[in-house]
Amino acid sequence: MTGQEPAPAVEIDTSKPHPARMYDWYLGGKDNYPVDEAMGRQMLALDPRVPVMARVNRAFMHRATRWLARNGIRQFLDIGTGIPTEPNLHQVAQEIAPDARVVYCDNDPIVLAHAAALLRTTPGGATEYLQADVRDPATIIEGAGKTLDLTRPVALSLVALLHFVPDDDGAHELVARLLAELPSGSYLMMTHATADFTPEESAAATEKLKAAGVTLALRSREEFGRFFDGLDLVDPGVAVVPDWHPELGEPVPGQEDGVIPGYGAVARKR
Repeated sequence: MTGQEPAPAVEIDTSKPHPARMYDWYLGGKDNYPVDEAMGRQMLALDPRVPVMARVNRAFMHRATRWLARNGIRQFLDIGTGIPTEPNLHQVAQEIAPDARVVYCDNDPIVLAHAAALLRTTPGGATEYLQADVRDPATIIEGAGKTLDLTRPVALSLVALLHFVPDDDGAHELVARLLAELPSGSYLMMTHATADFTPEESAAATEKLKAAGVTLALRSREEFGRFFDGLDLVDPGVAVVPDWHPELGEPVPGQEDGVIPGYGAVARKR
């Protein structure tokens, strides 16, 4: 660990579902509440493969982190971290590069309550945790700068996050603002759910989540690609998530049963 004080007591709103806790439920975790499970079951009724989608996104993070670490990246800023599920990003990165430094960030207090699990690190590396929202990039960059050297390349990880940020909140502008604070040679690694393959199920899911107070902003391949405007995409470019460098990880059971409705990509800042 980095030696910081134990996480303070936090107040957790269990009156409505939260994406991080629903994700935990999909992955088989226990850090969720009845309201999260209830909404999760409604999502499963629309598409039984939702847990497979969650695992596919997790597997992408592992593969992309391996690719980045093997290509010299030693600093990671992971926004929308979610509840700790091993292996975490820092464990994947530090297995390849023990000196890797990782800052995690999430807006759900339950993640703060489990921050100690995120802060285990190799002797030569570092991990820290920030409680902040992607809609507040200035706070994130200020906090990240206490652990990361922002004059050196950083991999910005936004995995399964931006589909909860609507255009009204300036999703594309938020990503651009975060990248603007990172130097040339930094990377953006990202996945995003889409309605391109399952329009009816996606529309129903969006309405159910909206009724529960959760915004779901599914974007097309073109809209997802806009997040990478001005960056150099790593081959194979924008891909259906399981198709991005599958050789860097193990296939997720069930991912072969139809198209996974989501895109992933990694790109370098010039």
